[in-house]
Amino acid sequence: MAHRVTMIPGDGIGPELMASARRVWEATGVAFDWDVQHAGADVAEKEGTPLPQAVLDSIRANGTAIKGPITTPIGAGFRSVNVALRKELDLYACLRPCRLYEGVRSRYDSVDLVIVRENTEDLYAGVEFDAGTDEAGRIIAMGEGRIEPGAAISVKPISARRTERVARFAFDYARKYGRRRVSAIAKANIMKFTDGLFYRVCGEVARDYPDIHYNEVLVDAACMQLVQNPDRFDVMVLPNLYGDILSDLCAGLVGGLGVAPGANIGARAALFEPTHGSAPRYAGMNKVNPTALILSGMLMLRHLGELEAADRLERAVAAVIRAGDNVTYDMKADRNDCTAVGTSQMADAIIAAMGT
Repeated sequence: MAHRVTMIPGDGIGPELMASARRVWEATGVAFDWDVQHAGADVAEKEGTPLPQAVLDSIRANGTAIKGPITTPIGAGFRSVNVALRKELDLYACLRPCRLYEGVRSRYDSVDLVIVRENTEDLYAGVEFDAGTDEAGRIIAMGEGRIEPGAAISVKPISARRTERVARFAFDYARKYGRRRVSAIAKANIMKFTDGLFYRVCGEVARDYPDIHYNEVLVDAACMQLVQNPDRFDVMVLPNLYGDILSDLCAGLVGGLGVAPGANIGARAALFEPTHGSAPRYAGMNKVNPTALILSGMLMLRHLGELEAADRLERAVAAVIRAGDNVTYDMKADRNDCTAVGTSQMADAIIAAMGT
């Protein structure tokens, strides 16, 4: 039976990446029933919003979606299509595996870690008050001299319920995929109530997983340790802001956003997407690396229970990168290398590698 999946090509480079990646996913032999929906800057003028209601309805109905990069037009009415999707669908866990494939230029010999980022609260909750507003003034007064008069205010909510569910997601993921350690990352020595609660709840959840080692690392120390020796970490669970920053840091360890897949997962829906932007200046040039989107599809296959197909796809991607012949310009030692291939041609090579 075919898997019914919402497909959102996105804009900028999104449609051409999606066209190539779709051929790769279908070449695994897994049957898909694609429900194609459109969002982003290209539909905002026609629909009056970059995120039409039909997109949300489709994802809710199908439960699984794969998305290309999307541009949020200036003045769209909300800050980000991606953030709006996570909020509307309560996609509380952002999953960012960071694995170094042989053939990718890096300062390291091996990196294999997973970021699990809480997606719905913290400073990204969007509870802000501009300088000079009555709301900001009342909060400044509550600070009893600790906040500079005239400051703009951003609120950092961290709740026990939302921390518990993302912590359980991290431990369940670790157990399912044979990971041995979960590290909670925060700054509880300074933010004792918010980040302190995050540590406390993660520690309580950890007691239900005695087979998995648990530790806590301050976020600044974690950044240093990741640069010095990323092998110290396995699965990392973080509040929203720290997770956003460290996931990009870890992507840098393994070659950059062009090879970094991602997923946003909730209780009723899962959305898979690359972590890079829409790069509109490269649109239509058949130039951009499709690896991040293809590997996001690999995560989708695992989510759908198609484990053999997912493993076969990942092995094919790894083989093409390792060979280094049929890769895009950004994966060449010299970015001006005339032997670099296009988006579609790299997808062709991955399809061929799955057949060998």
